[in-house]
Amino acid sequence: MRPLARHVVAPLAIAAGLGSAPGCAPAASQGALDRIRARGELQWGADEQGGEPYVYEDRNGALVGFEVDLADALAAALGVRARLVQNDWSTLIPSLERGTFDIALNGIEVTPARAAEVAFTRPYYVFSERLVARRGDARIGDLASLRGLRVGTLASSLAWDLLRAAGAVALPYEGVDEPFVDLEQGRTDAVLLDDIIVARYAGRHPSLAIVGDVAEGRYAIALRPVDDELRVALDQALAQTIASGAWRKALARWGLDGDRQAALAVAPTPARPGPVGPGPASRAPGASSRRPLTARQMLLFVEGALVTLLISLAAMAIAAPLGLALTLLRLESRRARPFATAYVEIVRGTPVLLQLYLLYYGLAGLISLGPWTAAILGLGLNYAAYEAEIYRGAIAAVPRGQWEAALALGTSRQMALREIILPQALRLAVPGVTNDFISLLKDSSLVSVLTVVELTKRMTITAVDDRGWLLPGALCAAFYFLLGYPFARLARRLERR
Repeated sequence: MRPLARHVVAPLAIAAGLGSAPGCAPAASQGALDRIRARGELQWGADEQGGEPYVYEDRNGALVGFEVDLADALAAALGVRARLVQNDWSTLIPSLERGTFDIALNGIEVTPARAAEVAFTRPYYVFSERLVARRGDARIGDLASLRGLRVGTLASSLAWDLLRAAGAVALPYEGVDEPFVDLEQGRTDAVLLDDIIVARYAGRHPSLAIVGDVAEGRYAIALRPVDDELRVALDQALAQTIASGAWRKALARWGLDGDRQAALAVAPTPARPGPVGPGPASRAPGASSRRPLTARQMLLFVEGALVTLLISLAAMAIAAPLGLALTLLRLESRRARPFATAYVEIVRGTPVLLQLYLLYYGLAGLISLGPWTAAILGLGLNYAAYEAEIYRGAIAAVPRGQWEAALALGTSRQMALREIILPQALRLAVPGVTNDFISLLKDSSLVSVLTVVELTKRMTITAVDDRGWLLPGALCAAFYFLLGYPFARLARRLERR
């Protein structure tokens, strides 16, 4: 058992009624508690990418963090072990609703929208939304000053809602250090994140300064509404450990305690979901209220589709000629052949997502590329390697007699390649190039890690906001089909010509 967990297990076990005294156990129907005890583990959803001090791996590879210790303590109070289920932070609530894990415990902020869909325990941490800007930037002072500015935060968070309400251009990030990197490089104007995150990561960037706290919020454990007996047991356990002072001491060991945490001792009004029909017990796992897409959201989908198309076209404009150049170097230049071959094999042998990260964040200290520039360049350089192989195969497919006839007529090798071989090879390459472009359209979804809100990212944001994935997902698929199908038809016409 982790050292921190030992300080809170005892009071949690007492509160959960799991002691040896008869009659202490809470009444439980055949529900969440029985399932957890029969399974022998409490499955909790979190995202390790959130980093320190929530959930992260130490240098020895062990999972640590103040929420890791809380999960261990809660599981021990229930007489089971805790098991982390890795899940992207922005989709923790949808995954909870569909039954992927028992509880969501990872800096889940209690908001009216979330409280209308899932149940919450009492809060276990009180935080503030902290605003960060570059030193000397007199424009940034409060939320109102952010109107029209590019501000980085986590998607589907309280800060995300605050920024959109203030009229700022909210930029979604997957990780917690990346927003500060972009702010330091001048790619964004400010960052709005929870004070825990700012305290751990803003100090790594000396050119940044904390502007101030602009709002307050609370973290709580999210559960499905049907798991009310589990919520009651966890509430009792949390109440006991908070009242005993053990939790404040645990927070202090992580450097997280402060005057604000005194509010945890005040018994809150239970966060219960609003009415959605006959009652919570009648809801199937994963069911949730869904709102129809608005005209504004449809326009945002169109905008996302245009972003996807523009990035893909620009990237292909780099990939096609560069791929052809790599092919010619491999075929016609003995000196450059090893370098061209190495480029093709290395790029094809590593994930495009890794290449985007290295290009945008890894090289930020040497060259600060904008999100669009990095997205286009990254995809273009990656697909150039695949284009090179297509062109090489197409040239090899031209009958050897074409070469021999051209050389017999007295043409040079370069002229034969340019005037006779390449025209035939390019015709043979059309199907492969078209197929690559359609693949590029889909792979452009990866550029969302660079804060580019393309079609797939727009779908994810809409699905999380509207509590439903089927309609946004189907609409996203339809847009991808409409983008790719015309190019497939064009390729067939070019082949016939």
